[in-house]
Amino acid sequence: MELPDELRRAHLIGIGGAGMSGIARILLARGAEVSGSDAKDSRAFLTLRAQGARIEVGQRAENLDAFEGGPSAVIVSTAIKDTNPELAAARERGVPVLHRAQALAALMAGHRTACIAGTHGKTSTTSMLTVALQHCRLDPSFAIGGDLNESGANAHHGEGGMFVAEADESDGSFLTYTPSVAVVTNVEPDHLDHHGTAEAYVAVFAEFAKRVEPGGVLIVCADDAPAAELAARAEADGVRVRRYGRSATGEQDARVLGYTPHEDGGTVRIALAGEELDVRVAVPGEHMALNAVAALLAGLELGAPADGLAEGLAAFGGVRRRFEFKGRAADVRVYDDYAHHPTEVAAQLRAVRHAAGLGRVVVVFQPHLYSRTRTFANEFAAALGLADEVILLDVYGAREEPEPGVTGELIAERITGATVHYEPAFDRAAALAADLVKPGDLLVTMGAGDVTQLGPEILAELDRRGA
Repeated sequence: MELPDELRRAHLIGIGGAGMSGIARILLARGAEVSGSDAKDSRAFLTLRAQGARIEVGQRAENLDAFEGGPSAVIVSTAIKDTNPELAAARERGVPVLHRAQALAALMAGHRTACIAGTHGKTSTTSMLTVALQHCRLDPSFAIGGDLNESGANAHHGEGGMFVAEADESDGSFLTYTPSVAVVTNVEPDHLDHHGTAEAYVAVFAEFAKRVEPGGVLIVCADDAPAAELAARAEADGVRVRRYGRSATGEQDARVLGYTPHEDGGTVRIALAGEELDVRVAVPGEHMALNAVAALLAGLELGAPADGLAEGLAAFGGVRRRFEFKGRAADVRVYDDYAHHPTEVAAQLRAVRHAAGLGRVVVVFQPHLYSRTRTFANEFAAALGLADEVILLDVYGAREEPEPGVTGELIAERITGATVHYEPAFDRAAALAADLVKPGDLLVTMGAGDVTQLGPEILAELDRRGA
């Protein structure tokens, strides 16, 4: 696949991030010269350097000089501030600056594209579709916001003529894409730090639906009222729509007839094109089964066979940080999960409850963003109340400055139905978790920040105590 001229020598600021490292992988596979930098080392660097990328830790203007003649373009994400020295240097030199989504859109050119959007479930659905297509030997290119457990990769340059991408609505940049197949799993207000209001957040999905190319299709979950409304508006505008879920009724829809949970996943039964089909999903939770049905419909639209897609979905091994098993110690199973919105937390804890069997559910939760914590404190409390024991950490601010009075305690003091422990000292959390768990319990670390580090620490502490 021919590279656009502006991407032949690309410098990526923040190259260790999930989205940026994926773009770097694909650029390198297509023969581009790639340089980049990040504020700290990343496990992604090892692979990228082995592929030929030149990466610096620390961000300085001279990092733009990794290749003779300098970069043909500098790629940034919304998280990169105007004061970044490399971004400022690029603008001073007149080097084109592309947003991550613009670079990804350029890499999609010439492919049949499937873009997976939604407030929740887009990473899992994108991953399921990718694995299912690979099972059908179609070798799609893909870019995902998480690493597939099967390959350990978040992106790949394939030769199958199709491109599967997670479409991020957080900053509205998914409006850069023109998908052949667009999926919207659900629409629930989030990222209000960028969009401002719930109405503006919903409106950006309506614009995304208009981006579907002529002759393409929009696939939506009919069980989600805002998504169903989005589908109705898109259909009125002439966009072809396929729906899935228990509420789906059309001949081309995938109607969910039932869901049967298993210890290691579940089976969803659907009615599709006049036939009934069982789809096995190896990850727990009915919400994951719905994601699998969305992936099935998208795969069919891309020309893959239903039986091959179903077999691929049954083989799907999950995504890093999506209910990822970290280990067992002292008869306690420890998992890690990326859920960081109340709806995601509730859905995952319902699935965890079944996976725990007779054991208790213990969750170590780290709120992500001060604005989200303030806006959804009551909703987070209701979701976390589904656990038996909750350790509430302080807020992982990410790109935001602290807000007075907005801490993990804002959620902790509202939780009912579970025993709550507010622990503002991150370095004491592992020992506290080890104090609380009992044999047979299932513990999950949860959140979008550095809470993911705690799983191995908890396991090590349990092993130490056992020894």
